[in-house]
Parts: sequence; C-alpha cells; structure tokens
Amino acid sequence: MKILVTGGAGFMASNFIRYILQKYPDYKIVNLDKLTYSGNPENLKDIDDNPNYQFVCGDIANENDVKKAIEGVDAIINYAAETHVDQSLLHPDQFVKTNVLGTCVLLEAIRKFGIKRFIQISTDEVFGAVLKGTTNEEAPFKPRSPYSASKAGADHLAYAYFTTYNAPVIITHSCNFFGPYQFPEKLIPRFITNLLEGKKVPVYTPGNQIREWIFTEDHCSAIDAILHRGQIGEIYNIGTGYRKTNLEITKKIIKLFHKNEDEIEYVKDRPGHDVRYAVNSNKLRGELGWKPEYGFNEALKKTVSWYANNSNWWKPLKKKSEALYKNWGK
Repeated sequence: MKILVTGGAGFMASNFIRYILQKYPDYKIVNLDKLTYSGNPENLKDIDDNPNYQFVCGDIANENDVKKAIEGVDAIINYAAETHVDQSLLHPDQFVKTNVLGTCVLLEAIRKFGIKRFIQISTDEVFGAVLKGTTNEEAPFKPRSPYSASKAGADHLAYAYFTTYNAPVIITHSCNFFGPYQFPEKLIPRFITNLLEGKKVPVYTPGNQIREWIFTEDHCSAIDAILHRGQIGEIYNIGTGYRKTNLEITKKIIKLFHKNEDEIEYVKDRPGHDVRYAVNSNKLRGELGWKPEYGFNEALKKTVSWYANNSNWWKPLKKKSEALYKNWGK
C-alpha cells in the first residue's frame, strides 16, 4: 500500500508514519507538509534514508502541491490541520483556510485520482462541551471555538463528498492525545518542559476542565485498524475513558518531578473554554476490535522520560512556542 499522509512532520502524523513503516516494512509513505511552526523535519530524521519514505514540501490548500504528492497513492490520511485553540481566537482565517479549504482540495483530488480511501482525522471538540455522559458518532456538532468550528466544517464537507460523490471517506473523532514529539504549545509537553526549565506551570483558573486522553501509540493503532478494516462512509470515535481534570493532570506531572503544588501558577481562563469532553468509542472497539494498550499513568511516565532525554529536540521549539503566547491577552 502507498499512503499519502498530510501534515506528516507534525506530532500525530510523524508518530503514525514511524508506526506504519515499522509494522508494514513493504508499505510506502508520502509525507506532504508545508512545515509551519509545528511541522518539524527533526520528527522524522531517523527515517530520512528509508527508501519507502518520501517527503514533499507543500500545502494541502494548494492544488498543485497536492498533485505533486498524490501520484500512485492508494489512501490519504489527512492529519494536516491548524489545531491550537488559543491561536484560533487570534487568527481564525488561517484555521478556515487550512482545515476547511485544505480538506476540500484533498477531497477533490480523491475524486480525480481514484484514491481508494480517505481518512479525515478530526477531534472530539466538534461536539462541544459534554457536561454529562459521552457523545457517540451520531451526536450533533456544537463547536465553541474557531478551531473546532473549522474542523466541524471539514468533517461535514468530507461526509457530503461521501453522500454526493460516493467518495471513499471515513471520519474519526479523537480525544486529546499526548506523547513523544508533541510541540511544546500543548498542555502536557508545555508543563513538562516548563518544569525541566525550572519554570512554573500556568493553569487556567480553576483547572476543572475535563479532557479524555490517549497515548500517541494507541492513536496510531486506532488509525491502523480504521485504515485496514474501517467501513467507507462510517464515523469512528477514538477514546480511552481516561478522563482527567487539567488540574489533576498538572498535579500528576508535578509529582513525577518530585515537586509540590507551589509550581502551579493560575491564569485567567480563555473565552468559550469547554468544561468537559467525553467520547463513546464502543463502535471502534466492537466493530474493529481495537482497544488501548497503555494506561494513562504508564503513558505519562513514558512521555516525561522522553522529554527529559530529548532536550535538544524541544528546546529550540520552546522559543517558537513562547512566541505564540507573547500577544495573548493584550
């Protein structure tokens, strides 16, 4: 199989590329990435010489760039996206361009080039706040940020291509993921790297927001199952049931550093901050036989250890991350 992975230099997709090439040594991967702030060639430096791996620098919102990467491809997995919620409040137009227009360009390409499978990687944030219970695949979309609205728009567009053109679309909605190579703008790597640098960790007041978490390798195995056994036209939620408040996550990380809660700095909450997300992943588990292999505490320890041992990777990126927050709240 030859797979086009978009956004392959980012956190999620780079882990998936490495996972696939290790598990299926006869598969070929084309990585299309425009290398924005979160796209890092260092994420895949260890496989640069793999003859089954090809990198193409380009934008999914550019038709010509997509044409360069799509030749001979059997499947497309669309990881490419602007994902940082705080930044979407500042620059919503950038999120619409990449997440909606970019997805549209890819959907047109699968029609023109006869692609057999298109997997749209999306988020549980499209469902909005889930105050009680869980959301299944039929739940209505209620996005509450420009980021989640742009992903919801892309998902609707993808499903419309399935119903209108019989395009081979599968949509996924995942809970929050974490693990090695995650850009330091996100909660878990930001807090880990702050503590490694002797800095405090900023927690949105009051820290009671609940998120569901999945280790990146478990997310990779879920997409692997969907790629090979998922049904065209279906939607699959990816979740673990590991639901924690942001403050609980923070305290767990601090404890792994043998420090105390004096390391916490409470900051003003962001506008429209969803209180809770929770997905029902019974469909993925029951129909495709998937389940997570890593417990949350085990995965968090592995993640802390990775960042502690890879400061040469994250320190240059931390400067970029800090620049993202420079004008926030001004």
